[in-house]
Amino acid sequence: MPSLDTPQTSTTNKTLGHPLNTWYAAAWDHEVTANALFSRTVAGRPVVLYRTDAGRPVALADACWHRLAPLSRGKRVGSDEVQCPYHGLRFNSAGRCTQMPAQSTINPSATVPSFPVVERHRFLWVWLGDPTRADPQTVPDMHQMDSPDWAGDGSNLSVDANYQLLLDNLMDLTHEEFVHSSSIGQAELSESDFEVTHDERTVTVSRWMLDIDPPPFWLKNMRDKFPGFTGRVDRWQIIRFEAPSTIRIDVGVAKAGTGAPQGDRSQGVNGYVMNTITPRTDRSCHYFWAFMRNYRLESQLITTQLKEGVTNVFGEDDIMLAAQQAAIDANPDHEFYSLNIDAGGMWVRRLIERMLAAESPAAAGA
Repeated sequence: MPSLDTPQTSTTNKTLGHPLNTWYAAAWDHEVTANALFSRTVAGRPVVLYRTDAGRPVALADACWHRLAPLSRGKRVGSDEVQCPYHGLRFNSAGRCTQMPAQSTINPSATVPSFPVVERHRFLWVWLGDPTRADPQTVPDMHQMDSPDWAGDGSNLSVDANYQLLLDNLMDLTHEEFVHSSSIGQAELSESDFEVTHDERTVTVSRWMLDIDPPPFWLKNMRDKFPGFTGRVDRWQIIRFEAPSTIRIDVGVAKAGTGAPQGDRSQGVNGYVMNTITPRTDRSCHYFWAFMRNYRLESQLITTQLKEGVTNVFGEDDIMLAAQQAAIDANPDHEFYSLNIDAGGMWVRRLIERMLAAESPAAAGA
């Protein structure tokens, strides 16, 4: 593993571009229906999403071939078509024009881009890059989202910051001590050791805090499973990044000294913070998240309480990230400096830079 002291532009760049040969979550499954058109900008590209009458999701460029009118302002017609709101041109799910006004001959060039789309883990994923490389097997692993062994729910935030800043935020959770002091923050986050590992596609940051007092969020969760619980706990955070922008965080606490670090979590509560971030512009992103748990699966009350609690926590991040983006814009010549706690985020940046380099004109001409 190369030394972190090796000069890398990724460690000083404040934000990075976004690769296109990858899957990005464009919407929750329930946001896209067969009866309406849904618009969302993904990696700088306006996309219109809908379902065919058979329920298959479709993703087309949100601009008519004729005069670039947004198709999302039109309407669903036929079994799988959309009609432009301006002059009535119709396009099927493959993006090919099927009807033009006042003429029977259809120009064979009349098409709009149709993007590969996969429905998995409660999200619709789109691929905006080379469609011949769109392998559904490379959709990020978020299997806890639809596993019968886990229960939970989530939402999405529109964040006014580059997606890289949110990845930095999630790869270093010591910020919880300062940004989330009333819920999940505690001093042991900054005082504990951590381990960083990586391969060609993933980065993992592992941190254990042994024999500590549980912060309010985790004390409440322990009492949901063990009513009346008091005492100290062993706490863990295992952050797993999958390129370019999905992070699952294995989190939890267990009664101190009952074997959680060795693998026995039966005396604790375990959750997964599911995060996948989709660039919208170079200064904004869509943040899809959920909190899944593997205890008290029957309780809708706990699901709702956890969703509300995490919504409040992520709202604090949203404010901080927007302020950070504004400061970046106000200080264009300032480079980032990195601390030991940034080790995971630095490897994330390196993996993304490798993806960007692979898509560069130089790589294409090699």
